[in-house]
Amino acid sequence: MAISKIMHMKDSGSNYHGMHLKRSIDYITVAEKTQDGRLIGSVNCIANKAYEQMRETKLRFNKNNQRQGYHIVLSFKEGEVDADTVFEITEKFVAEFIGERYEAVFAVHDNTEHIHSHIVYNSVSFLDGRKYHYAKGDWEKEIQPITNRLCKEYGLSVIELDGERANSEEKAWRVSENKRFIWGNMIKRDIDACIIMSATYESFIKMLETKGYEVKQGKYLAVKPPGMNRFRRCKTLGDDYREEMIRERIVTESLNDYKKEKHLSPKIVKCSIKRYRRAKLSGLQKKYFAKLYRTGRLKKRAYSQAWKYKSDIEHMNKLQQQYLFLARHNIRSMSELIVVINSLTNKKDEVNKEKSKIYKARAKCKSLFDIVDRMDELVCAKEAFIGGDENFQVEYNQWQELEEQLQSQGYTYDEVKRLKEHYKNEIAKVSGKAAVIKKEMWNADSILKDITDTKREMLTKKEINDNKDIRVQPKR
Repeated sequence: MAISKIMHMKDSGSNYHGMHLKRSIDYITVAEKTQDGRLIGSVNCIANKAYEQMRETKLRFNKNNQRQGYHIVLSFKEGEVDADTVFEITEKFVAEFIGERYEAVFAVHDNTEHIHSHIVYNSVSFLDGRKYHYAKGDWEKEIQPITNRLCKEYGLSVIELDGERANSEEKAWRVSENKRFIWGNMIKRDIDACIIMSATYESFIKMLETKGYEVKQGKYLAVKPPGMNRFRRCKTLGDDYREEMIRERIVTESLNDYKKEKHLSPKIVKCSIKRYRRAKLSGLQKKYFAKLYRTGRLKKRAYSQAWKYKSDIEHMNKLQQQYLFLARHNIRSMSELIVVINSLTNKKDEVNKEKSKIYKARAKCKSLFDIVDRMDELVCAKEAFIGGDENFQVEYNQWQELEEQLQSQGYTYDEVKRLKEHYKNEIAKVSGKAAVIKKEMWNADSILKDITDTKREMLTKKEINDNKDIRVQPKR
């Protein structure tokens, strides 16, 4: 039996549009997972130059941005098939599904208990530049049916399709994550608590429902806590949360299992402690520390109800960043805050000047970089010609002409590549500095705004109190 899953690679930005595509190709072609490369194949491109050729296709049709490519995984049942058979099935799948329109590289990984294969293909067709469009329902209509048919040809089991992908018995569950809170940890904690307090499996289910969970009992036990949009199969939480293990744990586990087995007699231990005087906080620091301390009430609320006070948590994180900013810069008054803001503004200007200087220096080498970019597009053809393919004679001649142009200016291909990488690293460094300063200025501006708003509110209240005894005299 094989289950398929399709994903896509997003655009990583103007500096490196195809970063995710490149990483996906590098990941699936790792030698340790593919028997030193024996289980790697490709169509419409050379496997070890797949990304470069996909990038060249995008540039040729001016479609280098937005969605970069697609990644399909075919997972097979443990012990049902060997690596060579999976390679044959994957090769046939690629030929039928992708055909002769897109560049693709595929590989079989046999380094885990479940043998599986990966397919990464370009989002842009090298024939006419059309982008592949994945529509809702294509998995049920095209991808899994092809997988099932190929499995039948090789005498393997198949999964039944009921028209709804979410009901597939082998679908990998995607854990819902809301910033810093992972649903899986919360569900496991509540299940553990219900197991300890339940005498039977039926009372365990009722106790989960009392906590607000919806429970689905079918082939697999699944639960949905309040605030979560979809059911989660308990077996995906770990072996201890499969239905049969839960039944066993209800019988064998109790509160005593969570108590210490050995009870040691108390002893008085003497030790010398060097005490350090705590640094005194200024009024401004105390104000933000007090706000942060009051948010400690969140810890007393039920962990499983975290979805209800998400805005409070975000406010707590903001206060924490503001307090740490005050402590980091030792700001004790409004005047000191203004000094730090001015200092950050000056640093921002300096970083912008440094960035501008690097960009200007890089611009002077633009002609060299343009030549190297063109040579990068021809490198696959050059290697193919050197390897004996006479069809790439024209491209090889172009490569030599470009190489002579570089030499006439006193550079080699490798030297310009290193120079280009140098400027890329310098820009990354200065961009990192700018990001840190930007974050610090955000903290400073938010604190200044809070103080200003507070003063304005206090003045408004004072005006109201000063005028509360004024009465309007009636007209005569």
